[in-house]
Amino acid sequence: MTESTSSISSMSSLSPLGSLSSLSSTAHETDPLVSVSGLAKSFGDHEVLRSIDFDVAPGSVTVLIGPSGSGKTTVLRSLNALDVADAGVVRIGDVGVDFAQRPVTKRQVATLRAQSGMVFQSHHLFPHVTVLENVTAGPVLAQRRDRPEAEAEARELLRLVGLEDKDGAYPYQLSGGQQQRVGIARALAIRPQLMLFDEPTSALDPELVGEVLRVMRDLAAQGWTMVVVTHEIRFAQQVADQVLFMDGGVIVERGTPEEVLTRPRTERARQFLHRILDPLD
Repeated sequence: MTESTSSISSMSSLSPLGSLSSLSSTAHETDPLVSVSGLAKSFGDHEVLRSIDFDVAPGSVTVLIGPSGSGKTTVLRSLNALDVADAGVVRIGDVGVDFAQRPVTKRQVATLRAQSGMVFQSHHLFPHVTVLENVTAGPVLAQRRDRPEAEAEARELLRLVGLEDKDGAYPYQLSGGQQQRVGIARALAIRPQLMLFDEPTSALDPELVGEVLRVMRDLAAQGWTMVVVTHEIRFAQQVADQVLFMDGGVIVERGTPEEVLTRPRTERARQFLHRILDPLD
Protein backbone atom coordinates (compact mmCIF):
# COMPACT_ATOMS: atom_id res chain seq x y z
CA MET A 1 0.00 0.00 0.00
CA THR A 2 1.32 3.40 -0.96
CA GLU A 3 1.14 6.56 1.15
CA SER A 4 -1.54 7.98 -1.11
CA THR A 5 -4.07 5.15 -0.83
CA SER A 6 -5.80 3.15 1.84
CA SER A 7 -7.21 -0.34 1.49
CA ILE A 8 -10.90 -0.69 0.83
CA SER A 9 -11.39 -2.58 4.07
CA SER A 10 -9.87 0.23 6.13
CA MET A 11 -12.43 2.67 4.73
CA SER A 12 -15.53 0.60 5.50
CA SER A 13 -16.50 2.63 8.55
CA LEU A 14 -16.48 5.78 6.44
CA SER A 15 -18.76 4.44 3.73
CA PRO A 16 -21.45 6.89 2.66
CA LEU A 17 -23.89 4.22 3.76
CA GLY A 18 -22.20 4.05 7.17
CA SER A 19 -21.45 6.44 10.00
CA LEU A 20 -20.86 9.48 7.79
CA SER A 21 -23.98 8.95 5.72
CA SER A 22 -26.49 11.69 5.19
CA LEU A 23 -28.47 9.72 2.61
CA SER A 24 -32.20 9.80 3.21
CA SER A 25 -33.53 6.56 4.61
CA THR A 26 -36.83 7.24 2.85
CA ALA A 27 -35.39 7.29 -0.68
CA HIS A 28 -35.99 4.17 -2.73
CA GLU A 29 -32.77 2.49 -3.80
CA THR A 30 -33.66 2.75 -7.49
CA ASP A 31 -34.43 6.48 -7.39
CA PRO A 32 -31.75 8.85 -8.67
CA LEU A 33 -29.82 10.61 -5.95
CA VAL A 34 -29.32 13.57 -8.31
CA SER A 35 -31.81 14.76 -10.89
CA VAL A 36 -31.16 17.74 -13.19
CA SER A 37 -33.85 18.99 -15.57
CA GLY A 38 -33.83 21.93 -17.97
CA LEU A 39 -30.74 23.55 -16.43
CA ALA A 40 -29.89 26.82 -18.16
CA LYS A 41 -27.36 29.53 -17.39
CA SER A 42 -26.11 32.65 -19.13
CA PHE A 43 -23.41 35.13 -18.24
CA GLY A 44 -24.52 38.36 -19.87
CA ASP A 45 -25.23 37.57 -23.52
CA HIS A 46 -23.24 34.33 -23.40
CA GLU A 47 -25.46 31.26 -23.04
CA VAL A 48 -23.31 28.75 -21.15
CA LEU A 49 -25.86 25.99 -20.47
CA ARG A 50 -28.86 25.14 -22.60
CA SER A 51 -31.45 22.79 -21.10
CA ILE A 52 -29.18 20.26 -19.40
CA ASP A 53 -30.89 17.04 -18.25
CA PHE A 54 -29.35 14.04 -16.48
CA ASP A 55 -29.75 11.76 -13.47
CA VAL A 56 -27.13 10.28 -11.17
CA ALA A 57 -27.83 6.99 -9.42
CA PRO A 58 -26.85 6.54 -5.77
CA GLY A 59 -23.31 5.20 -5.41
CA SER A 60 -22.42 5.87 -9.04
CA VAL A 61 -19.76 7.99 -10.76
CA THR A 62 -20.71 10.42 -13.53
CA VAL A 63 -17.84 11.96 -15.50
CA LEU A 64 -18.27 15.11 -17.58
CA ILE A 65 -15.84 15.56 -20.46
CA GLY A 66 -15.60 18.08 -23.26
CA PRO A 67 -13.59 21.01 -24.56
CA SER A 68 -12.86 24.11 -22.50
CA GLY A 69 -15.85 26.43 -22.43
CA SER A 70 -18.37 23.65 -23.01
CA GLY A 71 -20.15 24.29 -19.69
CA LYS A 72 -18.86 21.38 -17.60
CA THR A 73 -17.71 23.43 -14.63
CA THR A 74 -20.88 25.53 -14.72
CA VAL A 75 -22.93 22.34 -14.41
CA LEU A 76 -20.88 21.36 -11.37
CA ARG A 77 -21.14 24.80 -9.79
CA SER A 78 -24.89 24.81 -10.41
CA LEU A 79 -25.25 21.51 -8.55
CA ASN A 80 -23.50 23.18 -5.60
CA ALA A 81 -25.34 26.49 -6.12
CA LEU A 82 -22.06 28.37 -6.43
CA ASP A 83 -23.58 29.52 -9.71
CA VAL A 84 -27.32 30.18 -9.46
CA ALA A 85 -28.90 28.86 -12.64
CA ASP A 86 -31.35 30.96 -14.64
CA ALA A 87 -33.77 28.07 -15.08
CA GLY A 88 -34.12 24.37 -14.44
CA VAL A 89 -34.58 22.08 -11.47
CA VAL A 90 -31.77 20.52 -9.43
CA ARG A 91 -32.64 17.86 -6.88
CA ILE A 92 -30.16 16.12 -4.59
CA GLY A 93 -31.82 13.56 -2.35
CA ASP A 94 -34.89 15.17 -0.80
CA VAL A 95 -33.70 18.73 -1.49
CA GLY A 96 -34.73 20.44 -4.71
CA VAL A 97 -34.60 23.94 -6.16
CA ASP A 98 -36.52 25.22 -9.17
CA PHE A 99 -34.29 28.03 -10.37
CA ALA A 100 -37.02 29.46 -12.60
CA GLN A 101 -39.03 30.36 -9.52
CA ARG A 102 -37.61 33.74 -8.56
CA PRO A 103 -36.31 34.91 -6.27
CA VAL A 104 -34.06 32.01 -5.31
CA THR A 105 -33.52 32.63 -1.61
CA LYS A 106 -30.31 32.42 0.39
CA ARG A 107 -31.90 29.64 2.41
CA GLN A 108 -32.64 27.59 -0.71
CA VAL A 109 -29.07 28.06 -1.92
CA ALA A 110 -27.60 27.13 1.47
CA THR A 111 -29.80 24.04 1.79
CA LEU A 112 -28.88 22.78 -1.69
CA ARG A 113 -25.19 23.55 -1.15
CA ALA A 114 -25.19 21.55 2.10
CA GLN A 115 -25.96 18.36 0.16
CA SER A 116 -22.60 18.21 -1.63
CA GLY A 117 -18.89 18.55 -0.99
CA MET A 118 -16.79 20.15 -3.71
CA VAL A 119 -13.13 19.67 -4.59
CA PHE A 120 -11.75 22.44 -6.80
CA GLN A 121 -8.84 22.67 -9.25
CA SER A 122 -6.85 24.59 -6.65
CA HIS A 123 -6.64 23.41 -3.09
CA HIS A 124 -8.10 26.49 -1.35
CA LEU A 125 -6.78 25.36 2.03
CA PHE A 126 -6.49 27.83 4.88
CA PRO A 127 -2.71 28.48 4.96
CA HIS A 128 -2.52 29.64 8.58
CA VAL A 129 -4.00 26.53 10.25
CA THR A 130 -3.03 22.86 10.37
CA VAL A 131 -4.32 20.07 8.17
CA LEU A 132 -6.56 18.84 11.00
CA GLU A 133 -8.00 22.31 11.50
CA ASN A 134 -8.64 22.64 7.76
CA VAL A 135 -10.66 19.42 7.77
CA THR A 136 -12.64 20.29 10.91
CA ALA A 137 -13.43 23.89 9.88
CA GLY A 138 -16.66 23.02 8.04
CA PRO A 139 -18.13 20.68 10.66
CA VAL A 140 -17.22 22.91 13.61
CA LEU A 141 -17.73 26.42 12.24
CA ALA A 142 -20.49 25.93 9.69
CA GLN A 143 -22.35 22.91 11.05
CA ARG A 144 -21.76 23.67 14.75
CA ARG A 145 -20.76 20.10 15.50
CA ASP A 146 -18.92 19.05 18.62
CA ARG A 147 -15.18 19.63 18.14
CA PRO A 148 -13.92 16.32 19.64
CA GLU A 149 -16.35 14.39 17.44
CA ALA A 150 -15.33 16.42 14.37
CA GLU A 151 -11.64 15.88 15.10
CA ALA A 152 -12.11 12.13 15.50
CA GLU A 153 -13.90 11.94 12.13
CA ALA A 154 -11.28 14.21 10.54
CA ARG A 155 -8.52 11.83 11.60
CA GLU A 156 -10.43 8.93 10.07
CA LEU A 157 -10.81 10.89 6.85
CA LEU A 158 -7.11 11.75 6.79
CA ARG A 159 -6.39 8.05 7.20
CA LEU A 160 -8.78 7.39 4.29
CA VAL A 161 -6.76 9.67 1.99
CA GLY A 162 -3.41 8.37 3.27
CA LEU A 163 -2.43 11.44 5.32
CA GLU A 164 -2.99 10.35 8.91
CA ASP A 165 0.56 11.41 9.80
CA LYS A 166 0.08 14.95 8.45
CA ASP A 167 -2.66 16.16 10.81
CA GLY A 168 -0.34 18.69 12.49
CA ALA A 169 1.32 19.91 9.30
CA TYR A 170 0.56 23.21 7.57
CA PRO A 171 -0.41 23.38 3.89
CA TYR A 172 2.93 24.87 2.82
CA GLN A 173 4.64 21.74 4.16
CA LEU A 174 2.69 19.48 1.79
CA SER A 175 3.07 18.62 -1.87
CA GLY A 176 0.36 19.65 -4.32
CA GLY A 177 -1.03 16.13 -4.37
CA GLN A 178 -1.13 15.98 -0.59
CA GLN A 179 -2.90 19.34 -0.43
CA GLN A 180 -5.51 18.12 -2.89
CA ARG A 181 -6.06 15.00 -0.80
CA VAL A 182 -6.61 17.22 2.24
CA GLY A 183 -9.16 19.06 0.10
CA ILE A 184 -10.94 15.76 -0.52
CA ALA A 185 -10.96 14.97 3.21
CA ARG A 186 -12.29 18.44 3.95
CA ALA A 187 -15.14 18.00 1.45
CA LEU A 188 -16.03 14.61 2.95
CA ALA A 189 -16.00 16.06 6.48
CA ILE A 190 -19.32 17.85 6.01
CA ARG A 191 -21.00 14.45 5.46
CA PRO A 192 -22.25 15.19 1.94
CA GLN A 193 -24.63 13.07 -0.07
CA LEU A 194 -22.72 13.94 -3.26
CA MET A 195 -19.05 14.60 -4.04
CA LEU A 196 -18.19 17.05 -6.82
CA PHE A 197 -14.73 17.21 -8.40
CA ASP A 198 -13.80 20.06 -10.75
CA GLU A 199 -10.69 18.92 -12.65
CA PRO A 200 -8.97 18.04 -9.37
CA THR A 201 -5.69 17.02 -11.02
CA SER A 202 -5.34 19.82 -13.57
CA ALA A 203 -3.05 21.95 -11.39
CA LEU A 204 -0.80 19.08 -10.29
CA ASP A 205 2.58 17.96 -11.57
CA PRO A 206 2.15 14.79 -13.67
CA GLU A 207 3.89 12.65 -11.05
CA LEU A 208 1.28 13.65 -8.44
CA VAL A 209 -1.84 13.02 -10.51
CA GLY A 210 -2.01 9.30 -9.76
CA GLU A 211 -2.15 9.67 -5.99
CA VAL A 212 -5.27 11.85 -6.21
CA LEU A 213 -6.96 9.64 -8.80
CA ARG A 214 -6.31 6.55 -6.66
CA VAL A 215 -8.07 8.17 -3.71
CA MET A 216 -11.01 9.06 -5.94
CA ARG A 217 -11.11 5.50 -7.29
CA ASP A 218 -11.19 4.17 -3.73
CA LEU A 219 -14.03 6.53 -2.82
CA ALA A 220 -15.98 5.28 -5.83
CA ALA A 221 -15.37 1.69 -4.75
CA GLN A 222 -16.75 2.57 -1.32
CA GLY A 223 -19.99 3.78 -2.86
CA TRP A 224 -19.66 7.56 -2.73
CA THR A 225 -21.83 9.24 -5.36
CA MET A 226 -19.57 11.43 -7.48
CA VAL A 227 -19.81 13.86 -10.38
CA VAL A 228 -16.38 14.55 -11.86
CA VAL A 229 -15.19 17.04 -14.46
CA THR A 230 -11.89 15.76 -15.84
CA HIS A 231 -9.70 15.27 -18.89
CA GLU A 232 -8.30 12.05 -17.38
CA ILE A 233 -9.86 9.70 -19.93
CA ARG A 234 -8.35 6.55 -18.46
CA PHE A 235 -9.87 7.39 -15.07
CA ALA A 236 -13.24 7.76 -16.78
CA GLN A 237 -12.80 4.42 -18.52
CA GLN A 238 -11.94 2.62 -15.30
CA VAL A 239 -14.21 4.30 -12.76
CA ALA A 240 -17.21 6.00 -14.41
CA ASP A 241 -20.64 4.46 -14.61
CA GLN A 242 -21.86 7.25 -16.89
CA VAL A 243 -19.99 9.64 -19.18
CA LEU A 244 -21.48 12.88 -20.46
CA PHE A 245 -19.75 14.60 -23.37
CA MET A 246 -20.55 18.30 -23.50
CA ASP A 247 -19.99 20.89 -26.18
CA GLY A 248 -21.51 24.33 -26.65
CA GLY A 249 -23.54 24.18 -23.46
CA VAL A 250 -25.40 20.96 -24.29
CA ILE A 251 -24.88 17.26 -23.65
CA VAL A 252 -23.92 15.88 -27.05
CA GLU A 253 -23.47 12.25 -26.00
CA ARG A 254 -24.19 10.20 -22.91
CA GLY A 255 -23.70 6.57 -22.03
CA THR A 256 -21.32 4.08 -20.50
CA PRO A 257 -17.55 4.63 -20.84
CA GLU A 258 -17.50 1.90 -23.47
CA GLU A 259 -20.17 3.67 -25.51
CA VAL A 260 -18.94 7.26 -25.27
CA LEU A 261 -15.17 6.81 -25.05
CA THR A 262 -14.69 3.79 -27.30
CA ARG A 263 -17.58 4.02 -29.74
CA PRO A 264 -18.66 7.69 -29.87
CA ARG A 265 -21.61 8.28 -32.17
CA THR A 266 -20.94 11.90 -33.15
CA GLU A 267 -18.08 13.34 -35.16
CA ARG A 268 -17.60 16.07 -32.55
CA ALA A 269 -16.98 13.53 -29.79
CA ARG A 270 -14.63 11.56 -32.03
CA GLN A 271 -12.62 14.71 -32.78
CA PHE A 272 -12.36 15.64 -29.10
CA LEU A 273 -11.23 12.18 -27.99
CA HIS A 274 -8.73 11.96 -30.81
CA ARG A 275 -7.14 15.26 -29.75
CA ILE A 276 -6.99 14.15 -26.10
CA LEU A 277 -5.66 10.65 -26.74
CA ASP A 278 -3.47 11.38 -29.80
CA PRO A 279 -2.43 15.02 -29.49
CA LEU A 280 0.41 14.72 -32.03
CA ASP A 281 -1.69 13.24 -34.83
